[in-house]
Amino acid sequence: MLSHESHPRAKTRCVLLLILLLLAGFKPCQAQSWVDTRVAGPFVVRADFPLVGLERLLGELARLQTDLGRSLNLQPPGESVELYLFQDEKTYRAYLRQHFPKIPYRRALFIKDKGPGKVLVHRSPEFAVDIRHECTHALLHSTLPMVPLWLDEGLAEYFERAPEERAYDNPYFESVKWAARFGLVPSLEQLESKGDFSKLRHNDYRNSWAWVHFMLHGPTEARHELIRFLADIQASTPPGTLSQRLAHRLPKTKSQFAKHFKTWER
Repeated sequence: MLSHESHPRAKTRCVLLLILLLLAGFKPCQAQSWVDTRVAGPFVVRADFPLVGLERLLGELARLQTDLGRSLNLQPPGESVELYLFQDEKTYRAYLRQHFPKIPYRRALFIKDKGPGKVLVHRSPEFAVDIRHECTHALLHSTLPMVPLWLDEGLAEYFERAPEERAYDNPYFESVKWAARFGLVPSLEQLESKGDFSKLRHNDYRNSWAWVHFMLHGPTEARHELIRFLADIQASTPPGTLSQRLAHRLPKTKSQFAKHFKTWER
């Protein structure tokens, strides 16, 4: 079982959990009375409350796969993703106790078995962010046979924001830009060395987001290398490490990273 307990969000906004399990007999539709059901792009959405008023969020979900495909040049998944929404924490906890008693409580969950991925979220002040974050994980894992942990989290941190906020308004931006002014560049090699959630710290999530932002909005060569890296994974070709590939493709990668954040403006 994979856990984010070391992440500060466990104390503040309850760190999000990505769980990849082999589960048997998961049939939530038969065990819950769903009040509303919608289809939003690749997502089949079921909620125990009316989804009236959430049309904008559902529209964002419908476009999320398109956004990922356009940004990363990924082929669309051949399966849907099941999204289960709960009105409050009490009913969510009760549902988890009944169906997943061995999984530690987290405010939002992504679960992947041999079939379609499943995302479970309860309403909270971070409801929309939680949904977009976990649904990004779900789409990545429905398309790719594996995703390096740091990149998986970095992409989810990037796409968890509303579309108009992704490029300029992520809460991490100011601290990364401030560090870049002093030439402080997070080590991509160090991020790549962390293959267990228990090893991730708050700064690792921020730094993973920063490298994703650099590759998506920085030099064209960096984005092209990210796309090639993911294409190799999708084709089950050993991809190597992205740090080595970037160093080969983009000399002075760290100085390019610092320059990107020092000069990035609307």
